[in-house]
Amino acid sequence: MHNELNLQELKDKVKYYENIINQMSAPIIASIVPQTIMIPIAGYMFKERLKMIQEKTLKYAESHRDIEHAVFDFTGVTVEDVVSFDYDDLACELSHLNNSLKLMGIRSIYVGFNPRIVREIVHAGIHVELETYVNFRMALQRLLKENNQSLHTLA
Repeated sequence: MHNELNLQELKDKVKYYENIINQMSAPIIASIVPQTIMIPIAGYMFKERLKMIQEKTLKYAESHRDIEHAVFDFTGVTVEDVVSFDYDDLACELSHLNNSLKLMGIRSIYVGFNPRIVREIVHAGIHVELETYVNFRMALQRLLKENNQSLHTLA
């Protein structure tokens, strides 16, 4: 009986920490650019995590109907973080994320891809149509320019 109680306590702790990790793994941050959110992504990547990011972003977009742009920042993802991730799966999940948001009328923008990850995807012959920029700043500058705005006009 005592072992069963300990096992249940451990399972509860694992579930609790998994919940914390899921909540922290891809925070959604309102940008200074109107109708734009940023989703910084860092750390180990796997298929289920990208699906969770997709679900979380779609759920956020459902309750914030004014969102027009979602910027996914992969600056914090290293080659080691995707070492066990099949690049075909990575490209497929990114396409699913992109297409699902597109169906909701949200423009997806991706920034900060590691050059080695990009090289591996291209070398594998995987074709992915994503709007990409080197970093978050360049993406925001582009959005501001398209709307004839500047940081001064937003203040």
